[in-house]
Amino acid sequence: MTRVRRGYIARRRRVKIRVFASTFRGAHSRLTRTITQQKIRALVSTHRDRGRKKRDFRRLWITRINAAARVRGASYSYSGFLHDLYKKPLLFNRKILAQLAIIQRLPFARIMLELHTYT
Repeated sequence: MTRVRRGYIARRRRVKIRVFASTFRGAHSRLTRTITQQKIRALVSTHRDRGRKKRDFRRLWITRINAAARVRGASYSYSGFLHDLYKKPLLFNRKILAQLAIIQRLPFARIMLELHTYT
C-alpha cells in the first residue's frame, strides 16, 4: 500500500493557533489540544473584560467627580452636580469632567461657580 501524503490545511490551522498562543506559558503554548482550550478561554475573557473596562472607568469617573463636587459642601454630591449640569445646558461628559476635577481644578471650579450662580 502506498503512503498517503497529508495536505497542509490541518497544519496551517495548528500553526495559526500556535502563533496565537506563543506567549502562553508551559503546555498552554506547546500542546495543540491545550492551546485550543486556552485560546477559547482567552477570547472569552477578552470579550467579557471589554464591557467590564467600560463599567470600571465609568465608576472611576463618577467617584472622582463626586469627590471634587463635595468640596463645595458635604451635602452637595455627584447627583446634585449632574442635576445642576443638566438644568443649565452645559455639554460635558463624565470623562472630561473627571479629568478637569483631577488635573485642572481651576476650570472645574469655574464650572461649579457657573452652576452655583445659575441655581
